[in-house]
This record gives sequence, C-alpha cells and structure tokens, in this order.
Amino acid sequence: MKETNTLIIGASVSGLASAACLKKQGLDHTIIEKTSSVATPWRNHYYRLHLHTNKRISNLPFKKFGHAIPRYPSRQQVVDYLDDYQKEFGIDPIFNTEAKMIKKDQGGWVTKTSNEIFRSKYVIIATGAFTKPKPVHLKGMESFSGKIMHSYAYKAGSDLKGQKVLVVGFGNSACEIAIDLYEHGAKPSMAVRSAVNVIPRDVFGIPVLELSLAMSRLPPKLADRINAPLLRLLVGDITKLGLKKLPYGPLEQIQKNASIPLLDIGTIKHIRQGHITIYGDIDHMEGKTVYFEKGRSGEFDAIVAAIGYYRDYEEIIDVDRSRFEDLSEPVNKQKSFGKDGLYFCGFWISPTGQIREIGLDAQKIAGDIAKKEKHLF
Repeated sequence: MKETNTLIIGASVSGLASAACLKKQGLDHTIIEKTSSVATPWRNHYYRLHLHTNKRISNLPFKKFGHAIPRYPSRQQVVDYLDDYQKEFGIDPIFNTEAKMIKKDQGGWVTKTSNEIFRSKYVIIATGAFTKPKPVHLKGMESFSGKIMHSYAYKAGSDLKGQKVLVVGFGNSACEIAIDLYEHGAKPSMAVRSAVNVIPRDVFGIPVLELSLAMSRLPPKLADRINAPLLRLLVGDITKLGLKKLPYGPLEQIQKNASIPLLDIGTIKHIRQGHITIYGDIDHMEGKTVYFEKGRSGEFDAIVAAIGYYRDYEEIIDVDRSRFEDLSEPVNKQKSFGKDGLYFCGFWISPTGQIREIGLDAQKIAGDIAKKEKHLF
C-alpha cells in the first residue's frame, strides 16, 4: 500500500490545476491518471473544437495562455498549453492507473486502483463532472444501415463528406459539429428535442462570458431580465427556425438545469441560410429513414449523437449520496466541502466559464488542505 498526503484522481484540467496549487503550498501529493497521457479528453475531441470561453478567463492558476494564441484557443492549442503546464510545474502523474474504489478508513482514505492501493489523508476527485458517454438509444436504430456514433467518436466532417448527416442534440458540441459537417461538404440536419437558450459568443466584440462575469453578483433571474432585450435583438426569434425557446433565460438555465446554453459561433446563421435543417424529436427509424415528431421524416447516411455524458464517479466513491447532491453548488457554498478530507474539483457548472471555475476550485482546495495541515503542528 502506497502512502501519500493527498491523492489526486485524474490528470486533465482539474487534476493539473490541483497538482500545481498543492505544489505552491508545498504539500505532498500523488496524481493518478487512467490513460497514458495528461489532458486525454482534449486530445480525443473533434479537430475543429475551440474553447467557447475566451482565453483571458480560461487560464489555470499561475500560467496564462501565450500572447500569440487567439482569443478562442483551438483544441490543439489547449492541449499544448496543458502539456506546457505539466512540464512547468513538474507534475508527474502515475499513468494507466484507474481508481476502482474509494473508501473512508480510519485516519484517511483507501483508494483501490487497477494497479495498486493508495492510502491518503485527502482525496481530490478531479475527473470532471461528466466523463462517460451516454449510450445511444434510438427506436429502430438496429435497422439503420448507415453509421451511428456518439459525438465522442466524431473527429472531422471530412470523414462524412457528401453524406446526409443527422446530428442529435443542440448543445455547443452538437452545433459546432453541424458547422464542421457543412464546411466539409456534408449535408447536416439537427434533431432537437428540448427547448433551448441561444446567446452570441461575442456581444459587440466583447466575449459574452466577460459580461456574464460582470453580472455574476446579480440573481440569475434578474440578470436574465436585464439581458433579454439585447439577446432578442442580437439572436432574433429562434422559434421561427423550428426551435423551442426555454421559458427562462440562460443564467437561470445554468442554475436550474446545470446545463450550458448555446454560445452561438455561427450555427443560427447557417440555419437561417438553409445550410443546416432543423427537425424536432426523433420518433423512430426504419432503414435510412428517420421519422420525427409532427409527421416529418428524412433519409440520412449517418447519425452523430451529441447527447452528452453522465457521471460515473458516483459508482466508485463509498460516501453518502448527499455528497454528490452538494456538487450543484460552488465550493464556497457546499455544505460538505472538504468533509473528511474528500474534495471535488471542477464539478459545479459555472456561468462564467468552466476552466476559470476549475482554477478557483483548485486554489480553494489546496488552501483548505494547507490550513488543516498547519493546525496539526
């Protein structure tokens, strides 16, 4: 059994930030990663992906993006930044080591992994809130003769050039994938089941999340009311495009649903220009024909299901379920923050940018551990 003061689980954005902050505090720690490299989710994303949050508020603690990097870094630029971050702070994960069970023990935590067992006073879960692709279930999909894939497996629109492709979903990944398909000569359509909110990524040249940050002290409902007239002017009436509008605004959506509204980078324009076709919810499929609500149908060669991910970390952590319910709040409002030495980094869905929130979490967690250690002496 290996002994360490703090065990960090996961070596992507949250894990790297946590390790750097612990190093700054001079605290002993070990970081494990189930894959063979840091930042694996970013390496595996589709090629066109860019940060939807501007780089100024997407830095990790103690290191900024370089001046030559554009306002919205590309997937590869984020990977390069995280690689440099690992090297700069001397972060040395134990790779190919997956946490299988995390259990409270006398005086600390025991973590069983695919390779060995660790005992630690503190554990930081830094795997990210949503890590495992949701399974694709579509009525009649077994009869579909084309390709069906989760968006996790999607890489580039060039792989589907000339094909009629149905993208299921209307989140930020779904909408960027639809643009990517169009730009590579495919014919994209989108199946949208739920009501949505759409906000422009930039407002008069200012990143919208900078504005969100400026209004973050206001109650979400009030901030949405203030912003509503400007959003109607900039976005227009999305119901005329076949979309359903949520009855509340984007900030309230984050608070209520823990989901991010669409930060529009051009999808709405493509829909208006007829480059992307909007359908409602899928009813069933027969061969290459997909039948939608309200009697519409269409034939497709491939389907990309951008239906999101689910939380699998709950399966391996032996704690009361209330610890997971607590993660719907930022760390400074969590009732069980750091209880028994267990921490979660980057799990609250933030209206001011997820990477920014991860950096804040990592610093608060490291500070709390340092305070506890100081009281021991």
